[in-house]
Parts: sequence; structure tokens; C-alpha cells
Amino acid sequence: MRPMLPTLTFDPPQSGNWLYEIKYDGYRGILEWTEQEVHLWSRNGKDMLPQFPELISFLDTISHKVKEHLPLLLDGELVMLENPFKANFSKLQQRGRMRSKEKVLLESRKWPCQFLIFDLLSCKGKSLSSSSYLQRKSVLFNLVQSIGLPESPAQGDDLLFQYIPFSRSFEESLHNAKEFDSEGIVAKQAESQWLEGKRSAEWQKIKNWKTVSCFITAMDGENGYFYVGVWKDGSIFPLGQFLFSLDSDTKNALKTTIRENHIGRDGSKYMVNPGICVDIHYLEWTDNQLREPHFKCLRFDLHPDDCTFEKFLFNEAAFPAEIEITHPEKVLWTKNYATKLDYARYLRKAAHFMLPFLKNRSLTVIRSPHGVFGESFYQKNKPETSPGFIESYVIDDIDYIVCNDLKSLIWLGNQLAIEFHIPFHTVGSKYVSEIVFDLDPPDRSHFHLAVYAATILKQVLDELTLFSFVKLSGNKGLQVYIPLPEGRFTWEDTRRFTSFIAGFLVRYDPNSFTTERLKKNRGGRLYVDFVQHAEGKTIIAPYSVRNNEDGLVAAPIHWDELTEDLSPVQFTMESVLERLSKMKDPFARYFQCKNKQPFGQVLERLGHQI
Repeated sequence: MRPMLPTLTFDPPQSGNWLYEIKYDGYRGILEWTEQEVHLWSRNGKDMLPQFPELISFLDTISHKVKEHLPLLLDGELVMLENPFKANFSKLQQRGRMRSKEKVLLESRKWPCQFLIFDLLSCKGKSLSSSSYLQRKSVLFNLVQSIGLPESPAQGDDLLFQYIPFSRSFEESLHNAKEFDSEGIVAKQAESQWLEGKRSAEWQKIKNWKTVSCFITAMDGENGYFYVGVWKDGSIFPLGQFLFSLDSDTKNALKTTIRENHIGRDGSKYMVNPGICVDIHYLEWTDNQLREPHFKCLRFDLHPDDCTFEKFLFNEAAFPAEIEITHPEKVLWTKNYATKLDYARYLRKAAHFMLPFLKNRSLTVIRSPHGVFGESFYQKNKPETSPGFIESYVIDDIDYIVCNDLKSLIWLGNQLAIEFHIPFHTVGSKYVSEIVFDLDPPDRSHFHLAVYAATILKQVLDELTLFSFVKLSGNKGLQVYIPLPEGRFTWEDTRRFTSFIAGFLVRYDPNSFTTERLKKNRGGRLYVDFVQHAEGKTIIAPYSVRNNEDGLVAAPIHWDELTEDLSPVQFTMESVLERLSKMKDPFARYFQCKNKQPFGQVLERLGHQI
């Protein structure tokens, strides 16, 4: 069965009853589920399920709930989610190309895929394709609820079949697409039927385009593609090639101009000096290539010297329109060289891994107006000059900033707030949101002690059946997190537990660990800092950069990365962003674990000891 396809458009629909879904970058699939078998058919008729064994396993777990609805036909997108609105297509492609069953199985455990359902074509063998989109969506939502599937995409959820909701607001959908850097939006007529194998104007896809101003460097005389680049450090930096969306007149004019003015040949390629400036739409920049480049327009008003790599990086970041990044060229770090633009880009790229931990928390930042070269200072109070969108919450006469969205985070970054410190509870709550053990070795040369302590702690927490996560401190130690359900456990509850665990570690190896607060009395041992976990105290937020000479990141890691080869210096802004593009966020399941955490049972189990 061939899927119904949307028509590409560069503008939103102007009239009609339109509904909007986020467009996810993945493999389109139609799930055919009968009592005898189940298949996930690709657009070219291939069954994709064998390549994604995690989906087969998940289907087995829900088969008893689905049985009464069979046979079923579901339309959706197979994805690897990065955040609730964006999928990682590059990693999905890598999985799709794997041929080793062992490697496929290993990868399916490291980064499970999701099948995001947006349409219901048949239920109990009855076709719904002639029903309206809105009717199909209603029946699908009821089905999702009856099975107990997530009602919106969530990258950390173990339930791998998830529903894509719709919005009646184009503005809301566009905001989410831009804020979360998703592929775009699909607009669907409320009364549209599902038309097999048709590309219909009743479904329209509006891509979340970025735009680069660049110049043409060559033309391939055989396939007609044009190569483009920008200036970087006095040399031409290639960005890739384009052809799509060129009208015939412009294409012919470009071909004639390049043939008449080329400065050399390389096979079928005609090389030209920078002179013809163009704007190119593209989705993302991966592996030093523009993805899905489309011609936008010629730029007769630009000189090639205006087309620089720095401007490209600035525009590629897609900063919120409300924020101006001032002095982007300012150097903040020299050891791991980074400018203010590099730092702002890091915050933009890491935002949706970082923001969930800042949400509804009173924020303390360390600002460094001159990078590592000048003095730094703590800031708790919201500045009087803050823009209106900056939220705050008053605690003990301090008007704390609360960073709940992207524009607030980037505004803080532009103020050169480098370190983001948060308390262990949300604003207005007297209950604890998580337990964190700070494993603090004497210095970075003793980092192996932190690895040793975290390994022991992981074994203990596993025996207690507690979900736990680990991250670098960004300096010389490690921090182990235990997420807790909101509004249930007090500081007294958690203090009893943390003091017990800290005491256990010291008793386990008193020569390596201590709870002695005075550094001079620690004797080269690792300090198990459980006192820091208390009301009014803070800890560095996951993915925050540290204000040290290296500009290291307080980066979450996977437990199996906890080896003797691990070192804090491996986690720079650049390397952390590369990690996030290639592996699942180690804290992806953090918030989904909170309500499943059996901490109350653990307190009862250990009650006679603590």
C-alpha cells in the first residue's frame, strides 16, 4: 500500500479549515497488523520491522490490548527522537543501512526508535480512508487511549508507539517547529480523505527552512548541479550543491554565465571565481553538507565578501528573533578555543536537553563578562533591565530568574551567564525533586576515585531497584542522580537516605572515601558530598558549561561509559554536541522515570537501618 503524500509549499495555506501536525524527519511507514502477522511497509513496499527489533518486542507487549481492534492499518513515521518535536534522520539512516543482525540489535538497545502514528486507515478490518481526517483522528485518539500509548511524542518513553496530535493554530505549530528545530509542519484539510498513492494539495508540508547567503563556485555540466561556498579564514569553504526550485530561466542564465566566465575545468565541472551570490534554503547542516538545499533567489545586492562562514554559523543556529547576540567574535576561552558565538550556538543546540532541568527552578548563574580572562560573579536577582519575557520567582526577598524557554536561555547566554546552578526542587514546592550525590575527588588527577565511587553506588542503587543517572560535574568529579516523583518526599526523607548511602560508601572503603567537610582532613580521599543535597543548596545543571579554563561541560553520560579511560577533559562544548548528534541523550528517560521510582518502598525496606 502506497501512502498519501503532501505537497511541498513555501507558504502556509490562506483559506480553508486546516489542522496542523509537526513533521518528523524519518521513514514513512504503514503498519499492517492482522491476527496472523504484522508488517511495517515502507514507501517502496519493503517490510522495515526486521531492521528495528525493538518495535517487534514492543508490539509483543501490547498485542493483548490490540487484539480486539485487529486487523489494523496505521499510518505514521518511523523516527529516532531527539526531543518531542525533532527526530535525528542521520542516525536513522545509519540504522537502516546496517546489515549485521548483532549490530542492529545492539544499536536498538542503545537508541530505540519510535513509530509515531498520525492516521488510522482501517480498524477491525473496516476501512476509514473515505472518512474525514478529523473523524479518523478522533477514532485513532480513542484507540491510542484504550491501548495506553503516549498521547504525544516523548523521546524517553519506553512505549515506542506514540501519537502525533494536531493543532488548530498555525502560529503555535510554527513556534514549536522553530523552537525545537524540527523538520517543519504538515497542514491537513479537516475534511480530507486518505488517498492511496496520491500527492494531494489537501495535505501540504511547510518545511522549517534555514537560509544561507553564499556564492557559486562551480557547475556540473552533466547533472546541472551548482556548487556553493562561503569565505572562511581567507579560503573558500564548500557548503555543498543545489538544483531544486530553480526556474528554467534562472537556471539557463546561470549556465550561460558560468560557461562564459569559467576559470578552469575539473572533469564535467566548470569552476568560477566567487561572483554570483545566491540565497539557499536548507533544512540542516550535517557532515559539512547542506541537507535538502533549495534555491531561493539571486542576491545581486550582495558582494561575495559578505558571504562568510561566521554569518553562516550565526544564521544556522536560528536564534530566537527577540535576541541579539552582541559581540559574537569575543573570545571566551583559549585552551579549547571558543568565541561568544560558539558559546551561544552551544546553548542553542543543547537547549532542549538542558531546559527541562531548568524549568520552574530558581536560577543562580555565574556570569563572566570577559570570559576566562576577567572576573566572574554570582547573580541571583533578576536584573531590572531584563526583557519582559524573562520569568522570575521571589524567595526570601530575592527575585530569582526562572528559565523556562529558549529565548530566556539565549538571553542569559548573551549576558555571558556561563554556569547555571539549580536547587533540588521546583519553585513554590517544599518537596524534593531528585537526590544527587556529588562525588568530589581532591583534584582532576584523582578522577578515577569518582569513577570507582560511582560504580559502587550504581551497584547499590540497582540492588535497591532505583533508577539512577550519572553526569560529569564539568570540573573534576561525578554526580549521581536519583529522580523522584514530584510532591511526595521531604528533605528529612532524602537526608536519611543520603546519609545512609554516604556512610555505606565510607564503610565500604574508608581509605578511598570520606564525608569529612574540611579539605585539609580528607587525606587525598574522595569527598562524598551528601550535605550539599539540602534545601537552599544548588548544583550545576546538566549540560551547563563550567567557568574553568577548559570550558568543560557538566555532561550526562551513559553508565557503560564509566571506565578507567573516562576523563572530564573529553567533554568540551564541541564534543558534547557531537555526542548528542550520534547517541541517545543519557538523561532521555529521566523525567519518565520519576513516577515509576520506588523510593517509598526503599525507605520502608531500609527503615530499620536508617
